[in-house]
Amino acid sequence: MNATLPALEEVNHSYKNMVARFDIAQGIMWTHFDTRPRPCVTKDLLHEYLDCQRLVTQVDRTALESGNECPVRFLVLASKTQGIYSLGGDLQLFKQCIETRDRETLRQYASACIEALHLMANNLFLPLTTISLVQGDALGGGCEAALSCSVIIAERKARFGFPEVMFNLFPGMGAYSFLARRIGMVKTERIILSGSVFTAEEFHEMGIVDVLVADGGGEGAVHTYVEKHKRRPNAYESVYRARQRYHAVTSEELTDIADMWVDTAMRVRTKDLRIMEMLVRSQDRLRSGGPAQVRPIGEGTLVSSDRWLKNA
Repeated sequence: MNATLPALEEVNHSYKNMVARFDIAQGIMWTHFDTRPRPCVTKDLLHEYLDCQRLVTQVDRTALESGNECPVRFLVLASKTQGIYSLGGDLQLFKQCIETRDRETLRQYASACIEALHLMANNLFLPLTTISLVQGDALGGGCEAALSCSVIIAERKARFGFPEVMFNLFPGMGAYSFLARRIGMVKTERIILSGSVFTAEEFHEMGIVDVLVADGGGEGAVHTYVEKHKRRPNAYESVYRARQRYHAVTSEELTDIADMWVDTAMRVRTKDLRIMEMLVRSQDRLRSGGPAQVRPIGEGTLVSSDRWLKNA
């Protein structure tokens, strides 16, 4: 028997910047980014996703304590944009706040990010599993969103990376916390400071991506994982709880690092803002189907995988 979920009809709801669909039979909440005109993490998207998370958490916890199942067993984070998972933070907003010295807006943005990702990293503090389905580019904050989930499923065409170093910043909404818990501090710092873009296969070999599938096979892989999980739910859920206990991602840790990010953003220089503006234009081209222009620091090619990372 499942615990009840109030206002269930609200969950099957199309927001302006995302789409949420609840598969009651499978217990899968499908959520897809759908921001326009730029596929990045806007303030509006954050508020909508937090609202969706709030709806999921309105479960009858007394029923759960009595042994009933959570109606949402799996929360999937994916994207509606072809070839793009998410290009990360709202660089246009960042640039505007830095130029006008609007620290408070940046702080509020960072706070909303870590609130949403903290919930994902802890499976919404419910007996459910968060899954990221990456079928395209996951850069900056998009990569952080993917890393926040308990399980990462990626198609081979997916790419990951943190371009923030290109404009003298760092990914401050969970990248270090999530990556270090998967692969350790040394490799984490090399990835973040490289400014490089990595293939899904490379992230899989490093132990970051959990399930690597052929292009077009992402949704099928989610269903395969769900069926495998359902055969041994106690084992899977207990392992994830043990992971969270052993390497707890706390709100305090994420908040402290986000505050560092705001301080660092306020020190970004004029020439760095010009690079940020170039990346904003690159995001616009990607949305319209044009060629990507994100390049690692000091590199002449789009993808610099830094294969030595895997042997570090």
